[in-house]
Amino acid sequence: MIADRIRRPALLDKIVSAEEAAALIKDGMIIGMSGFTRAGDAKAVPIAMAARAHTEPFKITLITGASLGHDVDRMLTEAKVLARRMPFQADRTLRAAINRGEVMFIDQHLSETVEHLRSNQLGPIDYAIVEAAAITEEGNIVPSTSVGNSASFAVLAKKIIVEINLSQPAELEGLHDIYFPGKRPTRVPIPVVTCDSRVGFPFVPIDPEKIAAIVVTDEKDSASTIEPQDADTSAIASHLIRFFEDEVEKGRLDLTLQPLQAGIGTIANSVLTGLADGPFHHLRMYSEVLQDSTFDLFDAGKLAFASGSSITLSTACADRVFADFHKYKEHLVLRPQEISNHPEVIRRLGVIGINTALELDIYGNVNSTHVNGTHMMNGIGGSGDFARNAFLSIFVTKSLAKDGKLSSIVPMVPHVDHTEHDVDIIVTENGLADLRELAPRERAREIIQNCVHPSFREALMSYFERACARGGHTPHLLEEALSWHIHAQATGTMHKS
Repeated sequence: MIADRIRRPALLDKIVSAEEAAALIKDGMIIGMSGFTRAGDAKAVPIAMAARAHTEPFKITLITGASLGHDVDRMLTEAKVLARRMPFQADRTLRAAINRGEVMFIDQHLSETVEHLRSNQLGPIDYAIVEAAAITEEGNIVPSTSVGNSASFAVLAKKIIVEINLSQPAELEGLHDIYFPGKRPTRVPIPVVTCDSRVGFPFVPIDPEKIAAIVVTDEKDSASTIEPQDADTSAIASHLIRFFEDEVEKGRLDLTLQPLQAGIGTIANSVLTGLADGPFHHLRMYSEVLQDSTFDLFDAGKLAFASGSSITLSTACADRVFADFHKYKEHLVLRPQEISNHPEVIRRLGVIGINTALELDIYGNVNSTHVNGTHMMNGIGGSGDFARNAFLSIFVTKSLAKDGKLSSIVPMVPHVDHTEHDVDIIVTENGLADLRELAPRERAREIIQNCVHPSFREALMSYFERACARGGHTPHLLEEALSWHIHAQATGTMHKS
């Protein structure tokens, strides 16, 4: 079994325990670690690093693709291993440490991290710790359920620690398309011209002499945390389906739509699943994370091909998909995240981007990351890569939060991740606001009338009308603009009795 997964015999001598591999990591190092939205993450060495740090303290800068599974960020935080963390995280314990100022978090567009490494603005990486399904006869690395940044980490790092995960299906080999852009300023265009273009290698090409250690594991990816579809997410999906149908009727789209992208999370996943109930067919995806909805659409006969950077599934969906993986494999490809999220490719393919807003304001500015403008949630992730460059930039959110105490649509967001210039469509369970070609005052009326929950609609319209009376291209009452957040901090609700 091991010889089937490590097919270069000389590398069998590099097999060590997780503890031995973790001992290679020293204080002050920069570590690149595989993992993208809980998929394809290193599962043994980082846990051994955390255990060691309790008796032998050390700190590192940790760079990943996106969020990690198996509570790795929590354990590394509790062991005080993390000095700096980038470009994305989704762990409650780490989030608290970031907001206390104990861990310096660099929130970054997911397409940018490797560019910074490649141009020596960041790094160099001392060790890449990457999960693999196999190592080829030539010593090249076959990734597992995510590529993320791990391919570039392996190429750019001084040394590599490989985790060979026996629980990852051997059938993953051949799924990946590893392509690296050339050096600037003579870089040629990325030749991805359709979702199913294959332009690179099915493995990560490396010098096998760089492999310092191999650890054998046998543990599945953490399951996704997606919740079942509910009445609100079903309503959001219905509004979006009607919008797409109207676009088809107007001749702007056909029933195959354009390539689809959906951000991670329950709402975006539910919206994509809802497309199975529409008249659409031969759909394609050019996205980051392939979630349950991707395979629901395959099974419904609606999806023809999906390109992503990771496969992140619920337990039930993973059992179904990997038990019959050959059925899906020829319709899938996993790419490095700098390719899946590349602005030029996204714009050229005409991607329809569907991402989730934490909150938005009456003019369409979106906050994806900060509670009350100060406290980090997870990070911007890839939403900015797609929002700025998509054919249609769609943001979805439930109109209420905290059991109806908070409105997700406010006079002014206290933190802006996506400006009004990058937002085309807003959808809540109440309705859809098409903001294309509208001036700010028109956008505000569209959002308030169609998307705001009735319990907050009158108050928001009052604010807007009073701001208009004062004047301005984008009218605001500065003394009131953040008063909803201030009131909620003091009382727990945005309702003003």
